[in-house]
Amino acid sequence: PGWLLSPAGRPYLDSILHKNQRRVFGLLERPALPPALAVPTVTYKLFLAGKSGVGKTALVAWLGGTPAPPAHHETLGIEATTLFWPAKPRASGRPVLFQLHLWD
Repeated sequence: PGWLLSPAGRPYLDSILHKNQRRVFGLLERPALPPALAVPTVTYKLFLAGKSGVGKTALVAWLGGTPAPPAHHETLGIEATTLFWPAKPRASGRPVLFQLHLWD
């Protein structure tokens, strides 16, 4: 669970942070890792659906490390957010970089 904060995981965490805040990546961007730390990227597209006002946008903001909107406003259409999340699965023991496309 504490792999990201360990000396082995810290370079992966630093690649997604900017001034200790989660960096926002564009659609075609990805974290820059040195060739020695290159890892496979696993991509998932997550579609969040639900009734108005239940917190879908706030959940995406929380996962992305950005502040949630202070007042409720309805999301018009679909808002797409791309997040990267480094992890080290217990089964493989090798780090992977999850690319999450969140559609809200």
